[in-house]
Amino acid sequence: MAATGTGVRSRPRAVLPALCLTQITGWGIVYYAFPVLNPAITADTGWSAGATTAAFSAALVVSAVAGIYVGRVLDHRGPRAVMTAGSVLASLSLLVIAAAPNLPALFTGWLLAGAAMAAVFYQPAFAALTRWWAPDHIRALTTVTLAGGLASTVFAPLTAILADHMSWRATYAVLAGILAVLTVPAHAIALKAAWPPAPPSPPHVTGGHEHVVRSRAFWMLAVTFTLSAFAMYAVVIGLVPLLIERGYTTTQAAWALGLGGAGQTLGRTLYATLARRLGVTARTVTLIAWGAVTTAALAIVGAPYALLVAVSVLAGVIRGNLTLLQATAVTDRWGTTHYGRLSGLLGAPAHAAAALAPFAGAVLAGPLGGHPALFALLAFVSTAAAVTAFGARTEQG
Repeated sequence: MAATGTGVRSRPRAVLPALCLTQITGWGIVYYAFPVLNPAITADTGWSAGATTAAFSAALVVSAVAGIYVGRVLDHRGPRAVMTAGSVLASLSLLVIAAAPNLPALFTGWLLAGAAMAAVFYQPAFAALTRWWAPDHIRALTTVTLAGGLASTVFAPLTAILADHMSWRATYAVLAGILAVLTVPAHAIALKAAWPPAPPSPPHVTGGHEHVVRSRAFWMLAVTFTLSAFAMYAVVIGLVPLLIERGYTTTQAAWALGLGGAGQTLGRTLYATLARRLGVTARTVTLIAWGAVTTAALAIVGAPYALLVAVSVLAGVIRGNLTLLQATAVTDRWGTTHYGRLSGLLGAPAHAAAALAPFAGAVLAGPLGGHPALFALLAFVSTAAAVTAFGARTEQG
């Protein structure tokens, strides 16, 4: 019954549907509700949008740092306690945010939410699936990320409907209740299967996780994912302003962004095929290079609108693949033995870059002369990431 990846594996049947449910709910409520509610928050309180967004970004940075510790716990104890406690903390943090009388209290709520994100978002879910499903984990990871891609589709409209009928504070309180009801029991019950012992490291990995962390390949991969994440998230947030600068309406810009999200879902369905046909380094370089190409195309192409939408969809396809590329990066190179610890360390700088990218992009757009120039710079950053990916080559390819 041990999920060693080399023999008979135990695959608790409830895990996959439970994680699909909790990823949709967690991302939808803790992450995607904020951009929907932020205008109401600023209008009601008088706090600046910059201040409230800074609180949200701080949560993402905390999540990146906390993910390092969470990864260590996952390797030794499994996901049940981590994800259950994270669900409880996430619900409580939203109640703190809902009741916040001032900005320091709001920041406190979001900092707590950041710690919860590290315990309930993709990283612990990926660790669970990688240990229980290996070596067929790509299929399970794809299923969960496809579900996670529906988070904004489900909860952004639901949040907007609630906000039409009650205050933003009451909306967050209701969402906190939904989060607790759907995720706490799901994590506590579905993840109760015994956590199997870690499989032995692959023959080419010697010296334990300390040796991997000190290796040139690990740090070059960390640089690669950090640069790529910064460019990718800055592009996502900057797409609407870019199209508005070019004379398109807000509705047209929103459709381009939304269809790009659909492309992201499509991209995740293609990753397994790509993984079978390309080695790990070739796959990494190819996907990140295509990200640079699509970003450069958005910087250059101004019309027609249909072409811009097509590029946005293609960029979404690449983003969808990059999510799974990062989820499988450790396993493909160093096996599953220390997946939680290594993925936490590898992902921390990338998650921090993703948190800071929207703010940095907004700051840089002005001095650069507009969003087309910003996108040209981001294309250069993605190109640099593709180059550094060559330095992350291991004996696995």
